[in-house]
Amino acid sequence: MVGYDPKADVRNNSKLEVAVAGSVSGFVTRALISPLDVIKIRFQLQVERLCRTDPNAKYYGILQACRQIFQEEGLAAFWKGHIPAQCLSIGYGAVQFLSFEQLTELVHKAHKLSAHEYSIHFLCGGLSACAATLTVHPVDVLRTRFAAQGEPKVYKTLRDAVSTMYRTEGPLVFYKGLAPTMIAIFPYAGLQFSCYRSLKHAYNWVFPADQNQTGTIKSLICGCGAGVISKTFTYPLDLFKKRLQVGGFEHARSSFGQVRTYKGLLDCTKQVMQHEGMRGFFKGLSPSLLKASLSTGFMFFWYEFFCNLLYCIRREDS
Repeated sequence: MVGYDPKADVRNNSKLEVAVAGSVSGFVTRALISPLDVIKIRFQLQVERLCRTDPNAKYYGILQACRQIFQEEGLAAFWKGHIPAQCLSIGYGAVQFLSFEQLTELVHKAHKLSAHEYSIHFLCGGLSACAATLTVHPVDVLRTRFAAQGEPKVYKTLRDAVSTMYRTEGPLVFYKGLAPTMIAIFPYAGLQFSCYRSLKHAYNWVFPADQNQTGTIKSLICGCGAGVISKTFTYPLDLFKKRLQVGGFEHARSSFGQVRTYKGLLDCTKQVMQHEGMRGFFKGLSPSLLKASLSTGFMFFWYEFFCNLLYCIRREDS
């Protein structure tokens, strides 16, 4: 179901159905995993060690962070930045899956290669993610700013955030963190799609009776595995991206502990290494892996589910 399949032309979804399924998949997935995303961002931005023995550490564990955020900011804090995050997920899902379908079809027709080769899925998955990232990166910056701010809030509304950021930091603020994002997103998404394909192949080998099912537990399990593998390999770049995206926003983070400014990707890498050590590159990895596992699993599950649903609706109407 994911990617162009030349052996199932009558079963393939239309481009509109692919875009709709990708958007709805992103919407549902974002609503479910938003609390983990907020915790992950808080961990990534904390300069102090994520350790109970560090007296300056505001957060040091997932459950502790949940209690702390809930006590200080209320339940709604777990969905801070949810509106820009949903705009991000809806747009990203549509562009990514539509691009992936078109690229796999293009590669197959141009070179007569199997559209389901793992290397093709890695290449097309990476390129489709780059296209989606360029499209929605400004919204990602807004989402990070909302999730990162404490109380009292610096930005009251999305409109206030856009106008304030543009006025005080200029138009390029909406592309802060783009370099590490683009460097990380290609292998991350490429691994997502290729590992998902590989894990589905392994699942079909272990459970051959389930190989024709779509939108089932198979999609969820294989997606979760693909999310863990891809996130583990590319995590440090995600941390750098978050640190750079909140540059110029330090005053809103004074209640969270130390804040540092970075001149760019290399300076950020150097400072993290000097002051936080190698473990600093993997701050927030635990909630990030949990989030990546669930988000990727849900992403593929809901995408295949809605593709199948839209196909059935179209078939009944025809």
